Amino acid sequence: MIAVTGRKILKLELESGGRGVSKSREVERSADWSWPWWPLLPLYPYGQRRTLRREVIANQIWTFDQMQGIFYVVVPIRMTVIRLAAGGLLVYAPVAPTPECIRLVKELEAIHGEVKYIVLPTVTGLEHKVFVGPFARKFPSAQVYVARNQWSFPLNLPLSWLGFPMGRTHCLPENPADAPFGDEFDYRVLGPVNLGIGPFSEVALLHRSSKTLLVTDSVVSIPAEPPPIVQLDSYPLLFHAKESAADAPADTVENRRRGWQRIALFAFYFRPDALKEPEWAHVWQARKQASDRSKQAYFGLYPFAWEPGWQQSFERLSGNGRLVVAPVLQSLIFNRGAQAVLDWADQIGQLAFERVIPCLFQPPIIAVGKSFRYAFSFLAPYIGSVRVVNLPEADFSLLNRISRQLETFRITPPPG
Repeated sequence: MIAVTGRKILKLELESGGRGVSKSREVERSADWSWPWWPLLPLYPYGQRRTLRREVIANQIWTFDQMQGIFYVVVPIRMTVIRLAAGGLLVYAPVAPTPECIRLVKELEAIHGEVKYIVLPTVTGLEHKVFVGPFARKFPSAQVYVARNQWSFPLNLPLSWLGFPMGRTHCLPENPADAPFGDEFDYRVLGPVNLGIGPFSEVALLHRSSKTLLVTDSVVSIPAEPPPIVQLDSYPLLFHAKESAADAPADTVENRRRGWQRIALFAFYFRPDALKEPEWAHVWQARKQASDRSKQAYFGLYPFAWEPGWQQSFERLSGNGRLVVAPVLQSLIFNRGAQAVLDWADQIGQLAFERVIPCLFQPPIIAVGKSFRYAFSFLAPYIGSVRVVNLPEADFSLLNRISRQLETFRITPPPG
């Protein structure tokens, strides 16, 4: 497994991306990271996506991390590749098939055999769904298996219209044993949970021999240090390390850490209690004091006012890297189908696994069924049990308001 510290990342950037790199080399890199279809999902870093491959288990499991976000709230997005016992590869939750990403997969194919199966484990995760068609076209012999109940908005279109390859795209069988890879894998399907505009569903895939559980968005682990893929582009980290528009934090490990932890709070809560609504008159005034470089980001506007308590909120959210359900899912999705979600978590808890690899944030996480089930204890009140309080209620203020508005306008059903 590759472990990269913040200081090592800084050193690597100086060695590989510094002033000594020729212009031709920069052009070559730019082409290697190119993702021309970024307008389909216009998220930072748009048309330039780097990929980091990490070996989780030697000659058996690899992760491929890229980065994406909005307002410089950048988080890792992850694809996992597993070697099949009979030869060949299974891909779980594809990422953008940049030339670099495909080359890294092809290197594995040359050793372990071709990509045989591509699995889309979600029906709502646009950040994965949008990549499946382009990724599958790079591996024309691979069979594509998708979670049932797929839908699109505003028009519910056939998968072939969304770029999924005709003739080799299939729904995952209801019985995991009937899947062509059922001899090596087991899976449990969450939902579908009714969200009004469409269902939510996720497929947790268990690789039996390695005791590795793959999940999409249901649980994550939040590291205190920024993940390696995020550290390859320090600008978002330093942007969120600022205290004002005029601030220009030095590129240090400490400032990168501060920026990352604020990014995590922003990503999960939208606006935690320690992030107050800015005084816009002050924001516009501060813009005039911003440097020319700072004005390249949202015209110099920095509408964030962090209070000292934000570090405590992050520590409660991170919990020393434990499994946690994202507050967004807690407040807006999973509480709409509490019993179904808890039943699924119970099923997962009975599986024999030793590590969890999610599609977001930190991989892999050493965990067992009990810790997985505990992450869903926030749903206890919806089924008449006593809630185990994990996260500060004040940080849910904006999410709870959004939830009530969705109910008021009958966009989603009420919690329960």
